[in-house]
Amino acid sequence: MNVVIAWLRLDVRRRWRSLAVLALLIAISGGTVLTSLAAARRGASAMDRLTARTLPATSAILPNTLGFPWDKVRALPEVAELSTFGPSVPIPGFPPTVEADLALDEFITRTIERPVIRQGRMWDQTRTDEALASPRFMSQFHQAVGDTVTLNLPTPAEYQAHQGSGPDGAYTGPRLALRIVGVVIAPWLRDSPGDQGGIMLSPAVAARYPENVVGSRDYKLQYVNAIVRLNGGRAAIPQLRADLVRITGRGDIDVWDLAEQFARPIQRQAAFESRCLVAFAAAAFVAAMFLVGQAIVRYAAASTAELQTLRALGMSPQQAIVTAAAGPAVVGVIGGALGVAGAIVASRWFPFGTAKLVEPAPGTSLDWVVLAPGLIVVVVLVAAGAASAAWLSLGAARRTASARRSTVATAVAATGLPTAVVVGTRFALESGRGRTSIPVRPALIGAVTGVLGVLAAFTFSHGVTDATDHPERFGQTYQLNAFLGDNGEDIAPPDKLLAALRANRDVIGVDDARTAVATGSDGNSSVTLYTYTTASKPIDVVVTSGRMPRTAGEVLLAPRSIKTLGGHVGGQVSLSGSAGKRASFTVTGTGLVPAGFHNGYDDGGWVTDRGYDSIFTNYKFRAALVALRPEARGADAGAKLSAALAKADPALANVFFAPPDLLTEVAQLRQVRVLPIVLGLFLALLAVGAVGHALATAVRRRSHDLAVLRALGMTQRQCRWVVITQASVLAVIGLLLGVPLGLAVGRTVWRVVADYTPLQYVAPMAWWAMLLVAPAALLIANALAAWPGHRAARLRVAQVLRTE
Repeated sequence: MNVVIAWLRLDVRRRWRSLAVLALLIAISGGTVLTSLAAARRGASAMDRLTARTLPATSAILPNTLGFPWDKVRALPEVAELSTFGPSVPIPGFPPTVEADLALDEFITRTIERPVIRQGRMWDQTRTDEALASPRFMSQFHQAVGDTVTLNLPTPAEYQAHQGSGPDGAYTGPRLALRIVGVVIAPWLRDSPGDQGGIMLSPAVAARYPENVVGSRDYKLQYVNAIVRLNGGRAAIPQLRADLVRITGRGDIDVWDLAEQFARPIQRQAAFESRCLVAFAAAAFVAAMFLVGQAIVRYAAASTAELQTLRALGMSPQQAIVTAAAGPAVVGVIGGALGVAGAIVASRWFPFGTAKLVEPAPGTSLDWVVLAPGLIVVVVLVAAGAASAAWLSLGAARRTASARRSTVATAVAATGLPTAVVVGTRFALESGRGRTSIPVRPALIGAVTGVLGVLAAFTFSHGVTDATDHPERFGQTYQLNAFLGDNGEDIAPPDKLLAALRANRDVIGVDDARTAVATGSDGNSSVTLYTYTTASKPIDVVVTSGRMPRTAGEVLLAPRSIKTLGGHVGGQVSLSGSAGKRASFTVTGTGLVPAGFHNGYDDGGWVTDRGYDSIFTNYKFRAALVALRPEARGADAGAKLSAALAKADPALANVFFAPPDLLTEVAQLRQVRVLPIVLGLFLALLAVGAVGHALATAVRRRSHDLAVLRALGMTQRQCRWVVITQASVLAVIGLLLGVPLGLAVGRTVWRVVADYTPLQYVAPMAWWAMLLVAPAALLIANALAAWPGHRAARLRVAQVLRTE
């Protein structure tokens, strides 16, 4: 031990710069891996941790009617708590999608959906001037606790007309100055990917201004819905559905399983983001093993060579190995500790994406489940790598096995190509033995992995870009929609509207989409059905399998709904609606549907008008879906179409067209678009490190071969060509294997993501990456060959031969 300590002191004084750089490399690589793993674990558990800290709602009941018997529902034995909510109100001065949500009773935030308070305090529910805000609203619009937001409520007349009478359609009712007293988050009271957040009004607002926010009892175009927390959790939802039918006599009431409708999609997306981080950590770990591992190996091997004198004085091989590994082991501890500290600091910016929206404890996190084992692993790997390198260095002289010859290199030699090309090819493909060995396999693996990773990353990223830039991949094959009524009340004559739309030259597709909720045969499942109009100019529908329905007894179901109903293409499903009778439908296919108020694009179904009328007496919502010719699509397309219809028929003046809202899934995909690129760059770094190390090692360890060739007449320029050929061969092999593998891996991963999301799969092809990867790989390889080639050309031939 005294020998080890004495050597370590001497080594630190002589080579402290090298040790400091080595510690820094270990800290950066270890910190990157630990940060990614800790962030992945934190993001994957965010929703569960939020649920555990709140009193989350189990289900949402959406009858969309005033005067619903909520007292009877609240008295059901399975209902632990119930809270009602009403329509949202736009906030002047903010984008139209930013709204103030309306709480109708005192239970919300107290006995149901009791939130985590991020900043400030809870509101006083008896005050009309206090509001709660979401984190995204605060960050997006640079708000702070204590700031005031001004809100205009509609007058009763404006509420019934669905539009304001003030300038730019503003409401002219009571004016509220709302002070933001707290920033909160709960499973129901949370931001969604892609939205800009909002605020929540106190129940005192509804109590003071009922006709301004929920309408009068004789007005049908309004809604009051509720969230409930059930005794028994999700298992009690079937009983709730059955009791609602018994109480109301209605089978078309939409009852959501909130865990399935909201929590599970968030967990799925957070899990996907976490898997991306784990893949990132794996790539960083592999890069560290190649890059930092090579530095450790070189350091330990150099120390072993210097210890040969002490071995002649009696030092045992075991003592030499321990002594050579002591320095790297110490900096492994220091670098690992710095990496852990860096991971703790970096945790402030994680989790990211969807998981960040539901993280109950943002800020710095000390995840010792990851950090403590990670520190141990870093120290053990560094020490073991240094010891292994020392042992291999000590035993190098005893390895006398002949080196394997490369078939490709032999074939190149037989073609009569220049000597520089032949020697360079052998350097690239033949590792050699003992002191002249070259890390050929790591270089080849690194080159293939680098090309594969970059091309796979850009292929996957192209798939993401294509999907997010083309809403039709998510079933949005229409560019405009218009709200036409709810609860059976039309706001415009539908026949005139449809005729005017079909007569418009800019319109290439129209659908009169009536919507209602049907209940499955087990009473534990529901599906939102849309009518598909097959008259002139029907809109396109994304059909993933089978076909669209053609008769009254057929239905096409979205992926999630076909699973919920337990159906399959060609099979039968039994559905019932407000008509009070049950009908059997043949499932003709699976596909995507419009994203509506109560359903997502992968949750619902299409039926014919006659099929719809067989189980429903009316509709819950009605909308016109309009597809435009490409030349007519633009930011003002909705305003132009509305103006054209109003000019053609004044009865259509109150119909307004707008683009469909951005889908949550589009925003979720955009959040992870950068990760594949970063992963590809890490793998490219791996390739650069592996190839660069192989080139430098070849010149150093085979300097004798080069010196002999120089003595036989090889010029300095030919020596450079040896290294250039070696680099080019590695690059070409990387391209030959990496390009097809990268394209296949990128498309395979994108198909998995497309099926997982789900969305329409279109094979991605990153043309620019395909065109540039070959010249880029050759250019980088030859750039890496510049310095080793210069060293090869400047070898002191006489000194090398004399030393050998």
